[in-house]
Amino acid sequence: MAKSTMTTKEALAKWEEKTQQKPNESKEVLLYGQFPPIDKMDASISTLTACEKLSLSTNMIEKIANLNGLKNLKILSLGRNLIKNLVGLEAVSDTLEELWISYNQIEKLKGIGGMKKLRVLYMSNNIVKEWAEFSKLAELQTLQELVFTGNPLHEKFLEDNDGKQEIWQAEVQKRLKPLKKLDGLHCIREQEGGE
Repeated sequence: MAKSTMTTKEALAKWEEKTQQKPNESKEVLLYGQFPPIDKMDASISTLTACEKLSLSTNMIEKIANLNGLKNLKILSLGRNLIKNLVGLEAVSDTLEELWISYNQIEKLKGIGGMKKLRVLYMSNNIVKEWAEFSKLAELQTLQELVFTGNPLHEKFLEDNDGKQEIWQAEVQKRLKPLKKLDGLHCIREQEGGE
């Protein structure tokens, strides 16, 4: 009978065989949509020392782990998994610029504020319900692009405001000053001061 999941170590071995590249020397490692799916970010992840872009989306990963050692990581793609929180990201807080984590089960944003260079955060279709959690994003001084649709907070806000996306955008812009793009739309700022 076939195994129902695989380890990242097994997935990396498969990837190396297929691409003829050494994972620990590669700048881009794509392990998305594995079959059988990866269920755990095991210690083999920490060997990807040259990696700048790591994709583990569309698997069955429940926890972010073993990112220590990825001192060059800029883009981390973890969409369509079973991740419940952001614990584990602190290992790449000095280098990570983009986090793609849509379609997971994240309700709390504890730890996000430590991301010193994060410019892009795609986290649609998670389960963030509270403005108190959302406000933790304000700690991200470098955040320029956010996708947040499909979270209960967003859906409830639209429901309470006759579905007016522009009211949502204005509310988010008040809370996240450096933002340039929200849910795929460019942010329009009121001109301050005048001529």
